[in-house]
Amino acid sequence: MPEIFSSSESYIETIPDDRKQVFIRLLEIVRENIPEGFSEQIQYGMIGFVVPHNLYPEGYYAKPVEALPFVHLASQKHHIALYHMGLYSDKELLNWFREAYTKSVKNKLDMGKSCIRFRKFNDIPYDLIAQLMTKITVKDWIEMYEKSIKK
Repeated sequence: MPEIFSSSESYIETIPDDRKQVFIRLLEIVRENIPEGFSEQIQYGMIGFVVPHNLYPEGYYAKPVEALPFVHLASQKHHIALYHMGLYSDKELLNWFREAYTKSVKNKLDMGKSCIRFRKFNDIPYDLIAQLMTKITVKDWIEMYEKSIKK
């Protein structure tokens, strides 16, 4: 069972020293560039940026008491992970990101459906992550989400 954290700061305290500054920098990039309206909170045992219930009272369909998830950051055993649900939901955004990543990073993109895994901390494309964060507003995300669950 994942450890329960009370805040982003308590999460950061548990990150190994060799990656803590990299994680903090990535978190700051997300904080500075994610559109207004998303709320930072601990969700699923990691730092999340969600659509709060005051903006989307329905919450997450599988568990309505939870806010609608959007972006999460986690320090995993062998990598830092950035989960971006927009990449999973929007093929055009995913194609843009893959192409831009290839142009800005020498290493092959290590990615799952919504998870970008950073194993080589010197190769994190912070500028690209900053751009990615600006691509979907709260309103856009709610619309994309509702289309996907009402199929």
